Amino acid sequence: LRSGDILFRNNAAVLPARLHARRPTGGHVECFLLRPMDGGPVWRCLVKPARRMGVGSEFAHPSGAFTGKIVAKESDGTVLVRLSTPDDEPITSVANRLGEVPLPPYIERPDSSRRTDDLERYQTVYAERDRQVAVAAPTAGLHFTPELLEALAVQGVRTADVTLHVGLGTFKPITSETIEAHAIHRELCELPASTQKALFPPHTGRRVAVGTTTVRTIEDFLAHRASPGGQTHLAEAGIFIHPPFAFRGVDALVTNFHQPRSTLLCLVAAFLTPGSTEGITWLREIYAGAIAREYRFFSYGDAMLIL
Repeated sequence: LRSGDILFRNNAAVLPARLHARRPTGGHVECFLLRPMDGGPVWRCLVKPARRMGVGSEFAHPSGAFTGKIVAKESDGTVLVRLSTPDDEPITSVANRLGEVPLPPYIERPDSSRRTDDLERYQTVYAERDRQVAVAAPTAGLHFTPELLEALAVQGVRTADVTLHVGLGTFKPITSETIEAHAIHRELCELPASTQKALFPPHTGRRVAVGTTTVRTIEDFLAHRASPGGQTHLAEAGIFIHPPFAFRGVDALVTNFHQPRSTLLCLVAAFLTPGSTEGITWLREIYAGAIAREYRFFSYGDAMLIL
């Protein structure tokens, strides 16, 4: 990177969103917090065992730290849970005390003794800890250390933050016969006024996005706005980026190596050759080379810089 470039990054922090509880019968319940509904006590969640728990089912933490009641079941497999705590303590505070970091299933942990370490390591160094709005880390940012960011600043590289409330839909595999038929998820995104301004002239340096979540935020914003606003932009990002796609606000991308049949691969293929479908072939070649060189894939894996 060079002087004048701006590094756009997702500052969302990961919430220890996996909570354990018991049903009145004594059976174990796992409640995975996804996002609050309209800022109230009802959260969209995933629960296990889902099939055994219908509307009206209740559960509670053995310590009494929280109770939950299923108030609706959605067609996408999620449920709406009314969560209550003593003295109206925010459920996010309870999660920070009792919850487990929602590591991907391919990262195995023999017990919960490393929970504290995971909470530190499964965060970017620039995550805003009071913005625990992600159920998965924006993993491209895990490659940046304070020392690296300081070195980039010395070189004249600026930073600008966005916030995408990363949900599990990011990792939902494509099961439809065509990419276009895939139902993309929606995620809440925020762009401060200062970040909006950095996307437009007079800025002339490259706009470098750290991760696909940042790209999704920027391109969704620019799909609806032709100029910066004077206050934070808050909206649900529903954009599905796949070949061919013409990018408006990103000139370079730092991204990890992703899982097969993912929407993230679609985005990377589109970015390799904007406006055409030729990036799909190029992407296959890149991944074949990564496999041959035994690169690490997924959350704690290697990254590539696409200029």
